[in-house]
This record gives sequence, structure tokens and C-alpha cells, in this order.
Amino acid sequence: MSRETNRFVKQLKGSPIRNFDAAISDVKDLIRFTMGEPDFDTPDFIKAAATEALNQNQTHYAPSAGVLETRREIAKFMERKYDLHYNAETDIILTVGATEAITATMFALMNPGDKVIIQSPAFPQYEYVTHLAGGHSVKIDTSETGFLITPEDLTAALDANPETKMIVLTYPNNPTGATYTKEEVEALAAVIRKYDVFVLSDEIYSELTYDGGHTSIAEFIPEQSIVINGTSKSYAMTGWRVGFVAAKADLIREILKYHQSLVTCGSTPAQMAAGVAFRDGDEVTATMKAAYRKRRDILLEGLTAAGLKMNNPDGAFYLFPRIPEQYGDDDWNFCIDLARKAGVGVIPGSAFGESGVGYFRMSYAASDENVIEGCRRIVAFLEELNKK
Repeated sequence: MSRETNRFVKQLKGSPIRNFDAAISDVKDLIRFTMGEPDFDTPDFIKAAATEALNQNQTHYAPSAGVLETRREIAKFMERKYDLHYNAETDIILTVGATEAITATMFALMNPGDKVIIQSPAFPQYEYVTHLAGGHSVKIDTSETGFLITPEDLTAALDANPETKMIVLTYPNNPTGATYTKEEVEALAAVIRKYDVFVLSDEIYSELTYDGGHTSIAEFIPEQSIVINGTSKSYAMTGWRVGFVAAKADLIREILKYHQSLVTCGSTPAQMAAGVAFRDGDEVTATMKAAYRKRRDILLEGLTAAGLKMNNPDGAFYLFPRIPEQYGDDDWNFCIDLARKAGVGVIPGSAFGESGVGYFRMSYAASDENVIEGCRRIVAFLEELNKK
């Protein structure tokens, strides 16, 4: 009998984002642009819905698939926003955040040895879960293509890796803020349709798309698509931990089995509040999005004028600039210096994979005051750097 722990878990190093955030936590008066968390509080009408649920003693187990009333509101939301048609009773599972939705989906659909195609740079969870499930990740470097997968690169990756079970798309993207037009989504769907694969489409930032609307890939290939979304980013509900999976019923049945083994069900009052968010939250989301766009533009103008090079992000709330050339590709030391010498916290791009080396991620889900002061500090740091 061996007391050795799980070999797959042993190889993981924990979240590089949270690890770096912890490494600079001792810096006094640090302005943090490290975490992808809205600075807004949850709107009052959503909190009131949770209070009402508590007062009505909605404190017992929910069905494993989630509160049916909330699933119905999600189905209406997906039809209203993205022209997607899901049966609330069979095609949707409420999860403990989008993170659990991703984990349950990948474990339920993958077999050991399967390959998963992931764009790079990318949020690290996709690769971690692939590894934990006994699979192998295949990276598509998007650093030369505007941080988007091209149909040509996707075709090449699929042809070279016939063991592929799943493609992970994230758009708008974390960490780059890049997203796809409707035409680009349709072109990717045309490629995927030719292969016997699933696409896990993480659309948690879908409501934070700035120019043009968001198009879900499920519009074009519904039989192959598993859509992930939730309340954290659009409604400032990160701590409530409410996400969902939407897919065809045969896939949902398998994902539900794994979801049950992980959590049994999510929080009943939180799910009740989420239903109200999906039903009545369009206006508050629009207000938040306008604020994020304003902050993005302040930073783009100030940091570009100071010499940093970056794409103009079309969604989410992240910038992904190149670090100054004086640092080469050493994004870790640049971010350490920026924190300790300028009092600004950002995340090294290498936390998001090899294609992120030499970049840094800056979350502008921060107050206007911090965005303005943080920009001033970064510009001053760069000016001092250029004098050397």
C-alpha cells in the first residue's frame, strides 16, 4: 500500500495568477490590477432576491441540475441574447461558478489519452483540468494572429492530432480581451463541423463585448457545442459562485453525473438570485460595460503614448501589453519591479502559457481613481526606465 498522493495533482503548481498576487501582497499602497474581479458590488435588486429566498426558507438542497425557475430564466436569456434554443429541463445545469462547469464538462467527456486543443495564451485552468483528466493539451500559438485562432491553424492542429476530443474556445478572451466577429466564429465552426470533436466554448465575458454583439459558436454547430457562462463577470457576482453549462440533452446527462459527484448541487439562494439577474440585469450590465470601456480607453491612450505595445481589446476587462524591451522576455521580473518600484500589481504573461511570455495582463476591473493613478504610476516608471 502506497501513501503517495495523486501523481497528476502533484505535478500542478497551483494558480500562477493567485501565486503572483500573493508574492506582491506585502507591497504597501499597492494598486492591484491582478484579479479578474469586478470592482462593482452586486446590484441591490439581486441581493434582495437572495434575501427573499432566505426569508422564504429556500435553504434546502436544490435539484442537482439547479433551480428550475433559474434554468428557465437562463434559457430565455440565451434565446434573447444569442438566438440559442435550450430546453430548461434537459439542456442546462447550474454549477458552482464557470470553473466547476469547465471541470465537470471536461471530466465527463474526456477519456485518458484524449487531446484537447487550447489557444495560447489562455486561462490556465483548461490545461490543468486536461492534465488531471489524463489528457494531453495541444497549444495553438495566437500571438501572431491577434490572439485569435485562425481556421487554417485550427485545421492544421486537428489534422496533426487525430486523438483530439475537444477544442476550447474562450471569447472574449482572458487574458487578452480579444474576441471574434460573427464571420470569424462561423469560419471556425465550418472547420469544426468536419471533425468528430466537441467545442467547449467559455463565454463568461460574452456580455462585455464592446464593438458589435457576441456570437456563440453554438449558433452554427449546436450538436458539438458546450457553452459555459455565468453571473460572475456580467453581474458582479464573483463570490456567489453561479455558473452554467448549456448543451444538447445527451451531453448534459453525462456532465450532470460528474457535477453530482463534485458538489451535489449549488447554493439554492444564490441560484434564486441568479435567475433575477438573468431576467432583469441587462441595464446594470450595460452600465458596467460602459465603465469598463471608459477605463480601457484611458489606459490604452496613456500606456500606448508611454511606449507600450498592445492590441486594442474588444471585450472582457483586460489589457495584454508587451513588456518594455529592456526586460527582454522576463515578464516575471518586470512585474515584480512594477509592483515594488511603482506600486502597481499586474500578472506576468507567462502565467497564461508559453505564448504569453514577454507580456503582462492588466485587469481594468478597478475603480476610475485607481485606473487613473495606476496609469500615472506606470507611465512614471517607464519614463525612469527609459532614462537608464
